[in-house]
Amino acid sequence: MKQKKKEIEKVKNAIEVIDVSKSFKLYYDKHSTLKEKIIFWKNKKPEVHEVLKNINIDVKKGETVALIGVNGSGKSTLLKLMTKIIYPTKGKIITDGKLTSLLELGAGFHPDFTGRENIYFNASIFGLTAAEIDNRVNDIISFSELGDFIDSPVRTYSSGMYARLAFSIAINVDAEILLIDEILSVGDQHFQEKCFAKLEELGKSDKTIIIVSHNLDSMRKLCSRGIWINQGCVQMDGDIQQVIDEYLKVCG
Repeated sequence: MKQKKKEIEKVKNAIEVIDVSKSFKLYYDKHSTLKEKIIFWKNKKPEVHEVLKNINIDVKKGETVALIGVNGSGKSTLLKLMTKIIYPTKGKIITDGKLTSLLELGAGFHPDFTGRENIYFNASIFGLTAAEIDNRVNDIISFSELGDFIDSPVRTYSSGMYARLAFSIAINVDAEILLIDEILSVGDQHFQEKCFAKLEELGKSDKTIIIVSHNLDSMRKLCSRGIWINQGCVQMDGDIQQVIDEYLKVCG
């Protein structure tokens, strides 16, 4: 009976982060000449930098969660691990549901393709058929507000235009899990407000959203739960209001 109960609980989780640590090797004093390489060959040992330390997080289906913390605390690394762009040094991450992410501006876009061509290219990566993309392409273009620029190569786009197109695609591929880094801080106030309104709408559905942002006022409105990452560890996990208040006491 206990075994069955555990299995039912697992199904309810969209993401499980189980005892995850992530380290990177940092190399210093790279030598440019053969003479330097011969003389200093003993100094090649890399420094190991542990970005995340024994992270355990369960995110239930339908939750909207804010990851907060100072720059360099490990928030973005954690999102990249969830998307499987990179992999843990230790532990594992389990996701249940179709996942899309907005982590790096222009990631996944081909610079010589037009915005319209990149819509088809990106949406097909997320598993949509050409017919399904045909049915959604006008909605994507309309939301992006790119107008005639949609048929220009994306290498000519500003950072704000990149963000508009990336967000518009991400919300139209029927993903069950949406991971968002600070990309929404790019662009004009009007489009940021439009994006947050859309995220509020998605948050009221069965979508699971995890978002990294330094805009704490928006996180209070958008999220029900906050996770404070501090020096690679979970400092606090709970009600968004309480987590932000405690965070501001220390880092405000």
